[in-house]
Amino acid sequence: MVEKIRIIGIDPGLRRTGWGIIDFLGNHMHFVASGTLHSDAQLNLASRLHQLHKGLSEVVHQFMPHEAAVEHVFVNKDATATLKLGQARAIALLVPAQAGLPVFEYAPNTIKKSVIGVGHGAKEQIHMMVKRLLPRAEFDGHDAADALALVICHSAHRTNFAHRIKG
Repeated sequence: MVEKIRIIGIDPGLRRTGWGIIDFLGNHMHFVASGTLHSDAQLNLASRLHQLHKGLSEVVHQFMPHEAAVEHVFVNKDATATLKLGQARAIALLVPAQAGLPVFEYAPNTIKKSVIGVGHGAKEQIHMMVKRLLPRAEFDGHDAADALALVICHSAHRTNFAHRIKG
């Protein structure tokens, strides 16, 4: 008997954190939900991180995923922005870990390669492929679509890992 697995993908950011949830039953994917959490730029850093923590905790509690996948930090030239992104990413790692979920991490190029077949591609290509793979998927922006792509990536790696263990 094939067991259903529910996976949440989290695309972390201090301004916007995207999340997406997909159920897998064998080789079948079923869109569950997606969205974007926003933090108030007028608040101090601690309050913004608290907003993300609270919002993501509510999502995890509501949808009860079995596993989580989080995107690696994209390092840019602005050290301050990179540090803030890292702090938001810490929330994205912490919340599912607090819920007892195994958490997996993927680099942006790995996600792109898993979803569109190449490691470098435009966001529009990724979103088009997410929509093709999940025709019922609704996402409110790039971050939620990226989170769904992250789940698709994790499912591919998860399946490959399971085959390596069994084989």
